[in-house]
This record gives sequence, C-alpha cells and structure tokens, in this order.
Amino acid sequence: MRVTFKLFATLQDYLPAEAKKTNALALELAEDTTVAQIIERFGLPQKLVHLVLVDGTFIPPAERAGRVLREGETLAIWPPVAGG
Repeated sequence: MRVTFKLFATLQDYLPAEAKKTNALALELAEDTTVAQIIERFGLPQKLVHLVLVDGTFIPPAERAGRVLREGETLAIWPPVAGG
C-alpha cells in the first residue's frame, strides 16, 4: 500500500535528500504497518516526535503502536514548537 509521509521543521533532516524540498515522501508499506513502525524506521528521536497526525487526526503517543496505516493516508509529524 502507498501512504504519504511528511516531516516538518527540524525533523525534515530525517528525510532523504530528494524529499527535503517538499517535506514529503511516498512510502510503499506492508498492509499492517503502524505509525510507531514508521517513526522507528526513520530513526526519529521520541523527544522530537510531538504532534503526530494521520489525515489531520491527532494520534496520541499511547495509540501510535496500534494505529495501522491504510492506503492513501498521510502521516505528518511535527517536533515541539519553541519560541518567544
């Protein structure tokens, strides 16, 4: 199945070079792939994985290991935001 994977702000550094311009990457995944497996696959530090959305719906940390991705969905992840 195919899903879109997006990383924002400093997390873009974890994308392959060709995906950094659009901050998005099309992924071919097995049917039972979870949100947590994608986070692990890309080596994203847990402390930087703050806001996780699948098609605009927030996925709390406790649900990420069990949330299976489906064909055509978009997984988007943002780090914590700081500023002043």
